[in-house]
Amino acid sequence: MCSASTYDSALETLLLPFASGRLQWPKAGALFLRARSGAALQRHALPGLVCEQSFRPDAEALERAGFSVRADSTDSAESYPLVLVLTPRQRDESRALMARALASTRPGGIVVASASNNEGARSAEADFAQLAGSVDSMVKNKCRVFWTSPLQGAPNPALAAQWLALDAVRPIAGGSFMSRPGIFAWDRIDPASQLLADHLPADLHGAAADLGAGFGFMTDRLLERCPKIASVDLYEAEGRALDVARTNLAAFSGRATLEFKWHDVTTGLPRRYDVIITNPPFHTQNRVDRPDIGRRFIAVASASLNPGGSLWMVANRHLPYEEVLADHFARVRKVAEKDGFKIIEAVKGHGR
Repeated sequence: MCSASTYDSALETLLLPFASGRLQWPKAGALFLRARSGAALQRHALPGLVCEQSFRPDAEALERAGFSVRADSTDSAESYPLVLVLTPRQRDESRALMARALASTRPGGIVVASASNNEGARSAEADFAQLAGSVDSMVKNKCRVFWTSPLQGAPNPALAAQWLALDAVRPIAGGSFMSRPGIFAWDRIDPASQLLADHLPADLHGAAADLGAGFGFMTDRLLERCPKIASVDLYEAEGRALDVARTNLAAFSGRATLEFKWHDVTTGLPRRYDVIITNPPFHTQNRVDRPDIGRRFIAVASASLNPGGSLWMVANRHLPYEEVLADHFARVRKVAEKDGFKIIEAVKGHGR
């Protein structure tokens, strides 16, 4: 989770043109797409800044820092004299975000974007120039920041429309599910999740939770295999994924009670369950390994299960989760191991 004191190299570099005097902050404010909190935002006076962030931990960090935050405004017609962008790694999502930035810019306004080198900064700048025309740039902190001249609409409207459509929700897996770029394993069924789905026992019952639910694949499989599951709460930090999950699971609305919760699992859950399923994340959005996230998912699952309730999880075989599982559960067993993944069932004791 970010905080105001966190050093974020891409964010620092994004604001470099303003700190150096090459650009001036507009009095009418700015829109910040895929915004993140960090020391750089606190260091500069940024009146009128509106932040957009659909990833719950980053959105909460921005709110704690006192910024105005919204989850998504794809359909908004509001425009700004300045639009800031931290471009994501996934290229279709990045291109669509650039097109959105241009569409959200007032006549005479500019777009400023930044990315770290290990997140494809050079490719992002080249894409940006293709869409927006010639750009100025600066390089620092192993990152690049690049910005447009004052714009009078998209220089290439046809390309802008084409790239804007890259973020559209679309069918995957032979039409079995809907998804969109930027979601984890967005264009396929994740093999680890599929392995867990294949090993869920049919007699699971009661109230269930899916931690890190993504676009809803695991909940779909759980409800298909386990007719005695009465309800599922889907917890997902990425709001873009949760919106798609609602579509994917609409057919089950009369079969079980479904709740879709935009929530950071690491902060804990508000209620208890009989069953929890999870394919916990083990890295941050910028691909830095974070096995502590998975360990926290396990601890939260234990605290949120009824006595005798079970956790079913899948993880990369090399991840060291056994010790934390043993600390939190009365019984732990490895159900299967295949293709570098392991399936684990953990049962909560009645005395815990």
